[in-house]
Parts: sequence; C-alpha cells; structure tokens
Amino acid sequence: MANQYFENSADLEHELKTFDFTLKNHNLKFTSDSGVFSRQTIDFGSRVLIDAVNFSTVPQGNILDVGCGYGPIGLALAKDQPSRQVTMTDVNLRALDLAKKNAQVNKITNTNIFESDVYENITEKYALIVSNPPIRAGKKVVSAILSDASKHLLPNGELWVVLQKKQGEPSARKLMKTIYGNVEIVTRDKGYYILRSKL
Repeated sequence: MANQYFENSADLEHELKTFDFTLKNHNLKFTSDSGVFSRQTIDFGSRVLIDAVNFSTVPQGNILDVGCGYGPIGLALAKDQPSRQVTMTDVNLRALDLAKKNAQVNKITNTNIFESDVYENITEKYALIVSNPPIRAGKKVVSAILSDASKHLLPNGELWVVLQKKQGEPSARKLMKTIYGNVEIVTRDKGYYILRSKL
C-alpha cells in the first residue's frame, strides 16, 4: 500500500520539487517532496481557502493552520498578516520540515511550526483557525478538527475550512452548525466549499 500524506515514512525516497506561486498577492517559493499532500503544486482547495479568508471580522490575535502540509495556507496568511503569529501543525514530519524551510526561504519569521495530531499539542487560543482537512485520514479526524477548534478559539474567533461537496461538505457544515450555532458558505468554486463558523 502506498504511503499516505498523513503518515510518516522515513524510508520513502525523496523527490524534491521547487516552484513559485502567488498567494494573497505575494510571490512565494515552495519546495515539496514525495510523501506530502499536493506535491506538484498548491492544490485548488487550499488556493480557494487562501483567497477567501477575510480578516475584516477576525478579532486581534494569532492564527492556527491545522494540517499545514508543506505550508501554503499558513505561510500565505503569515506573509499577509505580519503582525499576527501563525502556528502551523501537522503529523507528517517530512511536511513540517519542508514548511520550516519554506518559511526561511520566503523570509517569513512570524511562524511557529511543530508536530501535533489535531490539537494534541496546542495550548493557546487563536483568533483564526484554518484547515484543509486530510479527508483520507477519515471522518473521525476531520470531525475532530472541526469540533475541537471550539476549545482553541478566542471569543469571536473564527474557523475557516475547505471541503469538497463530494467528500463530506454537507455533513461537515451540519456539524459546524451544531457546535458553533452558525455556519456560513463563504464561497464555492468547482465543488470546493469554504465554510466559516464564529465562536
């Protein structure tokens, strides 16, 4: 069985790939590798989420990117919001190593990147939590990302996620409505939905 991007495999051969991508009007350089999600380019769902995030209603405070991979969402938001600290977590050690290197290459210093299985190693509260959840990790993991964010948000903090309609968006929207008492479809594009809930 092939290794999944939410697993760790130290013996997986490296296939480094470096490319430029413009996110939030910033030209960024990324290096990806085998064994990480969306190795060839920034995946469409992450791009839709990054474009959609609007800080006009987000309170003062820091940002958390859950399941950051090699860093596109967290680094794009860190570049866009230099006054906010962006915490980026994942279970994939190779992806985390890449995210750290990508932060350095792009001279992004307002990040804190470390291993955490969902919120296991998270101790702070955040103004904004974002995630492109690892659908292949299973519904239990995705549901935990959505529901347990409530314990790690500041008052009026917001959770923004991207999901495909065919990969659980309707049930995710229902869960967010149950947990937060509100959920909004911010945008939809080619089957990808950006959902937002406010604490």
